[in-house]
Amino acid sequence: MNPLRRVSIIELTKEHLRSGLQSGRWLGNLPGVPSLSKEFDVSQHTVRAALLQLEAEGLLGTRGLGRSRSIDPKAGGAVAPMLRVGILCHDARIKGYSQTSEVLCQIIYALGSSGHTVFLCKKSQIELQHDVPRIAREMAKTPADAWVIEAGSFPLLEWCAAQSTPYHALYGRFNKLPLAGTGLNKVPAFRAATRHLIELGHRRIVFIVDEARCKPTPGINTRAFLEELSAHGVSTGIYNLPDWEASPAGFYELLDRLFRYTAPTALIIDEAARYVAAAEYLARRGINVPRQVSLISTDDDSAFAFCNQSIALMRWDNAPIVRRVVRWVEAVRKGKPDRKSINVLADYVPGGSIGPVWQG
Repeated sequence: MNPLRRVSIIELTKEHLRSGLQSGRWLGNLPGVPSLSKEFDVSQHTVRAALLQLEAEGLLGTRGLGRSRSIDPKAGGAVAPMLRVGILCHDARIKGYSQTSEVLCQIIYALGSSGHTVFLCKKSQIELQHDVPRIAREMAKTPADAWVIEAGSFPLLEWCAAQSTPYHALYGRFNKLPLAGTGLNKVPAFRAATRHLIELGHRRIVFIVDEARCKPTPGINTRAFLEELSAHGVSTGIYNLPDWEASPAGFYELLDRLFRYTAPTALIIDEAARYVAAAEYLARRGINVPRQVSLISTDDDSAFAFCNQSIALMRWDNAPIVRRVVRWVEAVRKGKPDRKSINVLADYVPGGSIGPVWQG
């Protein structure tokens, strides 16, 4: 029987590095010795010795003392390297099981299954108060080969379009920008929902949506809502599109303000999580849905299927959105990023959370 070959820690480290190089884990330049030493939990001397062996094999090039080693993309049979893809969320976390959250989860899973490394930016746009310089500084802390921006404001996406790193707008106000984007066409759904409420006698209709999606000018969905009101003789103003602080405390303060004096008879609420919060608030106040106030969610949530009362909402197919983002990342990986944009049509689905205006 042949004795087992003893493998040194330097050889083990070299093979870990070789595996990473051949899978395309790193791009362009290898991380520095201190970073690799910390990652592999070995001494810097061990890392240096392993790197010297890989240089001798032609897998790595050197740029001189103290400078990072360059990677030969053709060495070791490596193909176009996998990417490190960052996702900048709009809200603080992937919330609950809303349809927009499900899309992000599906994108993360699909990219990871393809071999890419995916991470979420530690802070969201809301946490950074939609301040573009702050967002840029936060993103710079965790560099990526490509970024996906969820529901970005126009100033943020305008900044993204001017960067050398490839960016993809997932929802948000990317229309007319030289930027790859995948969005939703909710305009017909907003018009249908607003018309339906008006047909039921509603005039005091409020759309609760983040300020970033309304300013400096209203987005296309907001315009569709306001235009439909005007077309049916309903005067529009700040009552229909109120300002509020995009936080849980700000949301409840807004509801207190709305129901203190001239209470709305219908609410269209952006994001399913806020729909749930509004329903809880109204139940606590003893305000019945839909008898006293009608509610519409602008997206779907798997939790809605468990409600005894069906929910009026907007719904779309996630599959083409996920496919588009994954194909865009693959194009970036091959050095052929595109700036095409697509929009998936959303439908308005009436439900038991709306009814005629209360006459009490």
